[in-house]
Amino acid sequence: MVQPYHTEMRVVLVGACGRMGSVLAELIAAQADMRLVAGIEAFGHPAVGRPLGTGFIGSELGKVIDGCDAVVDFSTPQSSLANLRIAANQGRPYVLGTTGFTAVELEEVRDLSRLLPLAFAPNFSVGVNVLYRLVAEAASVLRDGYDIEIVEVHHRKKKDAPSGTAKQLAEIAARASGGRRIAYGRHGQTGERPGDEIGVHSVRTGDVTGEHTVILGTDGERLELTHKASNRMAFAQGAVRALRFISGKPSGMYDMNDVLARHADRSGS
Repeated sequence: MVQPYHTEMRVVLVGACGRMGSVLAELIAAQADMRLVAGIEAFGHPAVGRPLGTGFIGSELGKVIDGCDAVVDFSTPQSSLANLRIAANQGRPYVLGTTGFTAVELEEVRDLSRLLPLAFAPNFSVGVNVLYRLVAEAASVLRDGYDIEIVEVHHRKKKDAPSGTAKQLAEIAARASGGRRIAYGRHGQTGERPGDEIGVHSVRTGDVTGEHTVILGTDGERLELTHKASNRMAFAQGAVRALRFISGKPSGMYDMNDVLARHADRSGS
């Protein structure tokens, strides 16, 4: 088991200059029990060498891993896998919020989680994780005769589609509704909509932080469950909560259900 931090958790932030990284850096710096000791960006990034927290932005996690208690990563699949391998060799707790992994890459993430405690989620927002539960219940109750469609909206610079959150919503709805198949978008003469299908649709426009709507419709009524993020602070707050949760945990993969369950236990005590 990785030993928990004693006074301050020393954190390294991978993807320090990205949209999420910038918000997360500010939030970590404001925590009384955390200290941001370094950031990681790609080789050649103009920010490499700049101060961050009590350290600097570098391009090699291996050079700073010994001086940290945990790593948090919102970057790219290639960067995340490379840095996760380094952290796994040291058994460092890791919070991973990167999306866009292929099936093969996800399998490697799972394999590496055997060597370190890993909190991995496509979305660290507490509200989104409550949405997962609501969708599971609604899809289970309304499984007969209700169509299920998912629409997600993000900013124009998002690189993967559909979002990791939309994929997870679809998988949750598919399981809860009896194993429906998932269709990503439609085009051309598709014919009448099959009843055993879940449609997933991606919109990219402007600076939208993130919106996800699950629609359950039948003749005469429609239920819509929607989460809208107005900025990235909700995701950053969830990641900080996951950092506290993962400290001292045994190796393995954890998700936000685990993080929120711990919070619920504390709230009820």
